[in-house]
Amino acid sequence: MKTTKCIALALIAIINLTACSSDDDATPEVINEEEVITTITVTLVPQTGETVTLSSRDLDGDGPNPPVINISGSLQAGILYEGSIELLNETVSPAEIVNEEIEEEADAHQFFYQVSTGLNATITYTDTENEYLSNGSQNPVGINFQLQAGDASTGILSVTLRHQPSKDAAGVSDGDIANAGGESDVAQSFEVEIE
Repeated sequence: MKTTKCIALALIAIINLTACSSDDDATPEVINEEEVITTITVTLVPQTGETVTLSSRDLDGDGPNPPVINISGSLQAGILYEGSIELLNETVSPAEIVNEEIEEEADAHQFFYQVSTGLNATITYTDTENEYLSNGSQNPVGINFQLQAGDASTGILSVTLRHQPSKDAAGVSDGDIANAGGESDVAQSFEVEIE
């Protein structure tokens, strides 16, 4: 009887051991943490005239305080502006320049610039993935761009950084966010005036 119990327990142990799988052989999932972005600065340098900056600083993130928005002046009608954007993480000291990570992962990021109805301006990308990764891709990134100010008007210029957008989707390479997919790392709107 003792032998039968020992054999039965041994069989149960063998069945349990073979039924369990080992997770040691599994490839660990790569986690790409979302960037911490506290400060956005859009710099618009005209062919002639004053440089305009649009900035948003939100040190408490999803906290109770809204971001502090600063706009240094108005755009001038008919002027072409060379634009650039800088993102910072000011929760650390010294502040981390998030652009460096975006450049290293240019194939997984794209800025989208949306102009609301009423604001007479057009945006054109002037940089591509290839500038940062030497990968031959002409997909835009949007760290650098041009803004052509049209007639006098007022409206909203929205800036959105998408992580892992579908860069081959219809319109995405032209800055259309509708089909972009991915996740927004940061989004901010600025009320802009063209004089």
